[in-house]
Amino acid sequence: MNSSKITLSAKHSQHNLGDGYLRFQLNQQTAAVLSMRHTQEAVIVPVESITAMPNIPACILGLMNWRSRIIWVIDLPRMLNLESLDPRLRQYNVIVIRVESLLLGLVVQEIKGTAKFMPDDIRSPVGQVASSLVPYLRGCVVQQQEILLVLDAQAIVHSSILRSD
Repeated sequence: MNSSKITLSAKHSQHNLGDGYLRFQLNQQTAAVLSMRHTQEAVIVPVESITAMPNIPACILGLMNWRSRIIWVIDLPRMLNLESLDPRLRQYNVIVIRVESLLLGLVVQEIKGTAKFMPDDIRSPVGQVASSLVPYLRGCVVQQQEILLVLDAQAIVHSSILRSD
């Protein structure tokens, strides 16, 4: 009887810790997080493993093989109109995200680990960040003099920048 109470209270306290996010640096100046619900894997791949394709937007680096599937790989800072990654990189930090059945690889500067936030911690990004970023954000979290962008995986995957209609 007591053990069921312990289990219930443990579940309740875990729920209060907040939602899980993958934390990373988009570029030198910009830190961001992405919900673990949409994050499949974070991998480091050699630059040569991404095949460039002709006639595509500049933010699309090309195609790569991920677990026997071919996925598009995006230079996320460039897509968001931020300072791009160093072109001399020899390997990429790729975050593979899934939205419904769509997979996409997002290249970022550095993967930092995980973080948890309560929904109340996420504030409106309006006035905090460049207005061009707002359509790709669920909000932002202010932590110790740092603003973490909370990216919206659905908005990124469905972005008109990635469409060639």
